[in-house]
Amino acid sequence: MICNLIHKSAPFISCLFGFTLAGETNFPKQTVDLGIVVSDLNQSLGFYKEVVGFREIEGFEVKGTFPKAVGLTDGAALDIKVLVLGDAETATKLKVMQVNSKKEAKEISQPFIHTITGFSYITVFVNDVDKVVHNAEKKGLKPYAQSPRILPPGFPQDLCLLMLKDPDGNFVEIVGPNTKSLKAQE
Repeated sequence: MICNLIHKSAPFISCLFGFTLAGETNFPKQTVDLGIVVSDLNQSLGFYKEVVGFREIEGFEVKGTFPKAVGLTDGAALDIKVLVLGDAETATKLKVMQVNSKKEAKEISQPFIHTITGFSYITVFVNDVDKVVHNAEKKGLKPYAQSPRILPPGFPQDLCLLMLKDPDGNFVEIVGPNTKSLKAQE
């Protein structure tokens, strides 16, 4: 009886004391949401929605004293647009915001992913890289460097990698099948 009570109470006890038991996790969602501050909200939303293929869902605001109290901003309110990669509750979310602050944001100068520390790029897996290339061309954007390219030996050979830069210079890595590029490299 006591063993049964302890077993049934384990989730509550682990939550209360902040530890996990075998087979349990402290992660109710197995994706990471990413927040990105941009210099031009409309331009960035256009890139992530029209080029990459994210879909916008209801966003949210964070205002009052809260943003400063928790260290998000110097007191500026946040109007956050939320983009998703799918319809599932656990779909990856990209939170895009332009912050009107007293302090100006610094531009990124990043010729390669290793030239800055911190988060350097995001990877988005797609079913058709050609579609993303076409969407980018419609917006006057070109693939970065000599991409797309077939993934090197050791990776699935039916996939390629396309590198793009968003309007603020952030790397966006697109991985998936691409029949045009694959045939051109054969």
